[in-house]
Amino acid sequence: MMMNPANTVIYNGVTSGLWRRIIEHKEKRADSFTKKYNVTKLVWFEECASIVDAIAAEKKIKAGSRAKKVSLIKTINPGFKDLMMR
Repeated sequence: MMMNPANTVIYNGVTSGLWRRIIEHKEKRADSFTKKYNVTKLVWFEECASIVDAIAAEKKIKAGSRAKKVSLIKTINPGFKDLMMR
């Protein structure tokens, strides 16, 4: 999941190349939701065994409320720091 600097927008997606995809979002390479809402911070991620598992996990997260997403983020990143900056 990614957020904007103010932590008011949450975006989640699935990719086979996490670091490459985060850089694309940070550099705003395409007209997209993340560009429009300045979503640039990686705040949570999960590695899955297969693309099928990853898509199922993404759907489950997207179906949840904002509160559930925030709670999930806080399990590994309570300060909402950009995990790409480690």
